[in-house]
Amino acid sequence: MISKKKTSSSNRWLLEHFKDQYVKDAKKNNIRSRAWFKLEQLDKSNKLFKTGMNVIDLGAAPGSWSQYAISRIGKKGRVIACDILPIRPIKGVNVFQGDFRNKKTLNSMLSSLSNTTFHLVMSDMAPNITGIFSIDMPRIIDLCELALKISNYVLSKNGIFLLKSFQGEGFNELYKEIKMLFTKIKICKPKTSRTRSREIFILATR
Repeated sequence: MISKKKTSSSNRWLLEHFKDQYVKDAKKNNIRSRAWFKLEQLDKSNKLFKTGMNVIDLGAAPGSWSQYAISRIGKKGRVIACDILPIRPIKGVNVFQGDFRNKKTLNSMLSSLSNTTFHLVMSDMAPNITGIFSIDMPRIIDLCELALKISNYVLSKNGIFLLKSFQGEGFNELYKEIKMLFTKIKICKPKTSRTRSREIFILATR
């Protein structure tokens, strides 16, 4: 049985979602989700993209970050969109579907990318949220660690790692680990992120 509290919370979220200006703008402009605007704001503030870059988009479904990335890097660049969920085709984007929490799938993906130099790894990955933070946060950190592992394997010198995470238990340890592997690191929260959300973005450069 679904509790009244959970139903009420879901209804509030849906109401807020459909009133959200970024959701409306995404629908109006044929953009797959409001996440496009988060990446756009992060790019404008930090100059993430350059023509001809090679980019990996982790947790890419439904594809708005990949949409944005390919629009910025042009035809000479390459975008690999990765997710456990299917992604409708995006012109110029190569899709790798699989659960790379599975070691065999991860190794298959990494081996297929080994001959390419990547300039940016970005991760918008998040687990299925239960609403119980003591359960959700360790799952979030596990995905962040996986994204870090992939970035450490494929990123070029001076490469950029953009990671979505959440404030909570385990975050400080994750931050310290990233700091050991990258020369520059900062925390960002674009205005597109909802005010009450614990969501933040780590931007690190080799």
